[in-house]
Amino acid sequence: MNAPLLEVSTLSRNFGGIAAASEVSLELARGEVHAIIGPNGAGKTTLVSLLAGELRADSGAIRFRGETITNMPVHARAQRGLARTFQITSIFPEFSALENVAMAIQAHAGHSFRFWRPVTQNAILQQGARNALEQVGLAGIPERNAGEMSHGEHRLLEMAMALATQPALLLLDEPAAGLGPEETTAMVAILRGLRQDKGILLVEHDMDVVFAIADRITVMVSGRTIATGSPEEIREDENVRKAYLGDGVDEGA
Repeated sequence: MNAPLLEVSTLSRNFGGIAAASEVSLELARGEVHAIIGPNGAGKTTLVSLLAGELRADSGAIRFRGETITNMPVHARAQRGLARTFQITSIFPEFSALENVAMAIQAHAGHSFRFWRPVTQNAILQQGARNALEQVGLAGIPERNAGEMSHGEHRLLEMAMALATQPALLLLDEPAAGLGPEETTAMVAILRGLRQDKGILLVEHDMDVVFAIADRITVMVSGRTIATGSPEEIREDENVRKAYLGDGVDEGA
């Protein structure tokens, strides 16, 4: 059996006297979508930030592609194939979609932050950016100014920026947040396509999205994991229903 792409062992992080993440353990395989769900304040975004290296764990361990990365900085994890998106999109509104993605490639390669001149002149950067835009359905608008794009297009653009770094693992924090029904359907289709050669760890409030694409689900409440299993197992777990999903899950999820 192949080793997991990501292994998280008893990972903890406290803020003062509050345990934002308490002994969280999970695994994720290549080609798998593992969703993290739970009520507001459950510790989901804290967990993603710990995995990405934006927060330092108080205890526990993170192994990625067989290597311990628990104390590695963000850029070192990114170089090893880990990328994340955020609840609030982080793009450069004054630049085009193509330039935003090309700058992500350039930053990942460790180049100077004087982006714009090499981005507009480098054919390799531009081709990589066009490929990433095509993956998320934005191939038709590479020259559109990012500041003029819709919220849904911003979510897709940020996804393209992450994909352009050719990650092995995507950490997605609320990718469907603020999307309309058609945009959500498009996002689900994109995520299904991406799972072929990557691992995806997904934090999401939209249960329709979660149950449509997740292979496994971990439920967090008050910084702790209370259940991990297949979508069917999570639906039927009484502790999960009481703590988070509610009595109407069969009809609404």
